[in-house]
Amino acid sequence: MELTRDTAWETLTRYTKGESLLRHALAVEASTRSYARRFGEDEEAWGATALLHDFDYEIHPTLDKHPQEGAPILREEGYPEWLIAAVLSHAEHLQMERDTQLKKTLFACDEISGFVHACGLVRPLGLEGLEPKSVKKKLKQPAFAAGVHRDEVYAGAELLEIGLDEHIANVVAALQPISEELGLRTASSI
Repeated sequence: MELTRDTAWETLTRYTKGESLLRHALAVEASTRSYARRFGEDEEAWGATALLHDFDYEIHPTLDKHPQEGAPILREEGYPEWLIAAVLSHAEHLQMERDTQLKKTLFACDEISGFVHACGLVRPLGLEGLEPKSVKKKLKQPAFAAGVHRDEVYAGAELLEIGLDEHIANVVAALQPISEELGLRTASSI
């Protein structure tokens, strides 16, 4: 199997139909790719991994099944074991060691990408002008984007060994170019 974005997207869309989950995959892909560039890693491979991290969530929406029951599907599809291990390691409940930069980055980008996306949805200009201090203020509001695990947001920045403000700014910058794909308003769309 040739590991490409198109291959990963095809697998993702075969198992995932919901717009919000597809947008989440795109957001995590954009964030993870931006860190791949920063770390001098394989952007295509990291992006494909990010696209697939929740590919099985619609068919396995509970912690006793996601993502562990998705792993055999990825193996059958011919995905490499390192990608499958990274997908498995993003799930906190599996308590797997995050012993590669890809595993650390995928975990660090997952929750924060969803949270930054949620912040953009409630702003008149989406992500334009979104500052880390505004995101951190929203993080302190438990009712806002209640499904986002705040402890994983903080742990992700620590895992990457960067400050939370820098991590938020990196994710905002990574998502801005795909704002329209994420359903966010932009100055040009008003």
